[in-house]
Amino acid sequence: MAWRVRLPAILFLLLTGIVLGPATGLFDPDALFGDLLFPLVSLGVAVILFEGSLGLRWSELRGVAPAVFNLVSFGALISVGVLAAAAHYLVGLSWELALLFGALTCVTGPTVVSPMLRAVRPNARIANVLRWEGIVIDPIGALFAVLVFAWISLGLEADTFGSALAAFGWTTAVGTGFGVIGAILLGGLLRRQWIPEYLQNYAALVMVLSVFSLSNMVSHESGLLAVTIMGMWLGNRADLHMDDILDFKEHLSTLLISLLFIVLAARLEWPSLELALGGLTLLGVAVLVARPLSVMFSTLGSSLNWRERALIGWIAPRGIVAAAVSALFALKLEDAGVPGAEQIVPLTFMLIIGTVVLQSATSRKLAAMLGVSEPDSRGVLIVGAGRVSRALARALHQHKFEVLVADDDWMAIRAARMDGLRTYFGNPVSEHADVHLDLTGIGTLIAISARREINTLACVRFEPEFGKEHIFRLRILAPGEAPKQSISGALRGRPLFGEGVTQRMVEEMLDNGAAIKSTKLSENFGWKDYREKHGQAAMLLFAIDERGFLRPAHETREWQPKAGWTVITLIPKAAPVAEPSAAPGDYGEPAPLPDADGPTPSPGSA
Repeated sequence: MAWRVRLPAILFLLLTGIVLGPATGLFDPDALFGDLLFPLVSLGVAVILFEGSLGLRWSELRGVAPAVFNLVSFGALISVGVLAAAAHYLVGLSWELALLFGALTCVTGPTVVSPMLRAVRPNARIANVLRWEGIVIDPIGALFAVLVFAWISLGLEADTFGSALAAFGWTTAVGTGFGVIGAILLGGLLRRQWIPEYLQNYAALVMVLSVFSLSNMVSHESGLLAVTIMGMWLGNRADLHMDDILDFKEHLSTLLISLLFIVLAARLEWPSLELALGGLTLLGVAVLVARPLSVMFSTLGSSLNWRERALIGWIAPRGIVAAAVSALFALKLEDAGVPGAEQIVPLTFMLIIGTVVLQSATSRKLAAMLGVSEPDSRGVLIVGAGRVSRALARALHQHKFEVLVADDDWMAIRAARMDGLRTYFGNPVSEHADVHLDLTGIGTLIAISARREINTLACVRFEPEFGKEHIFRLRILAPGEAPKQSISGALRGRPLFGEGVTQRMVEEMLDNGAAIKSTKLSENFGWKDYREKHGQAAMLLFAIDERGFLRPAHETREWQPKAGWTVITLIPKAAPVAEPSAAPGDYGEPAPLPDADGPTPSPGSA
């Protein structure tokens, strides 16, 4: 449902839990799981935090704009302080619980930010800031919440403030030590190939749960800190290939996130009128005070203008870390008899639901009002980085279209990068791509992978986002060839470049010296004249109309290039050259841009 309507899945999972739990009473997690509820939630959160920290790369963090550094450092502290003060003075939580609430709810997350960005379509600078903030602050915020909780629980048991600080330091040291030791041990096993490849995913899972449990045995509440540090350590080791393990953990985290959201929402009780009003007040403070203040101070001196800062200051939906960790800590605090602990979960969930619903409904309109949204998604996502894909990508890139080439073939992606193209290394239909594949400004899919299944999955995956009329593919098999291997037509995009045209056919033409050229049509040299000049040998690939929109040539097209359009064609080597007045571009070598004295196509979205 979330995929269909382009909203964060957290919204539907929470609503499902609320309907099954407090609304109808059909599902009572405490009665079903009994004493196993707390251990299951703890282990689930441990896996989720390990997966989140495993994807954090310090090298990528260093390349992020200073605004992101500020947002995840003192910007986060500003949010914690404002939310803690609001929770204490407006709702009546003790300072300890108020500080914990602020630490839990200062984080956003890629599971809710990425779907929102695809719907809002802000410009590239806003999208990069919000996307990287969500990725970086997730494990950092969770770590901060773990440390605050440990301080609270230890401080309540300690006789003096000094002994509380000592116990807090011991817990931090134990968690850090177990995390580093676990990372070194697992890294050594993987690097020496002492674990067979087909068991590495499960060995990593066992190691994570073991480190979590052993650390907690030595010092209470140090396990989450241990697995977070373990993930950060392993994720930044250059001599380890963690992609398969990360992919496994992403799938496992998706399952755990779905279960936890439903189970935890089902445990909620209808808040009293006083608590509901307090939750709405905290929502207002979070949206109108804490976030704007954090963004205002974090972006001082940056290159962002006030409109971009305003939209960043509005978008801050809360996600899985706030929900799962708050429920986990609330269970522990309630067991310890801490007064007011039962209010943490409903307040957190009201803030999560409120920010997701409010910002999903308003952010796109606000971006348009501020003039910071992409007016048209004219960019192109090309699935596959083979020779044909790269040739077409270069042709479009030279006409100022934003082109993103996605493939999990490293050598092909490397060649695309050498061509100066923007790339995504990975499976474009993976869970990782859902979070990290930046589709800002992208509105068209062209599937040219050498694997039919990837092309088909990509067409199905991106049809709801781009629309069926913007989904295209280049055939691998000619019509009638190998009918038992052909994919159902209902699952495929529009075939490109004419009836019977295949990837092999285009590649053979390129091997035989064919060149991709562009020509601007005019009243004196129209499409009919172009056809008479080159005959049927010239294969029409794309047309760019007078408004700068890209029109891929497909076998069922009902349009014909007109005067003022630019046509991009594949011309065999033996064919005569274009008119001298045209603006050719040979993409086998560096090619010139279209004539400067003619109308230039509108650039693709940056």
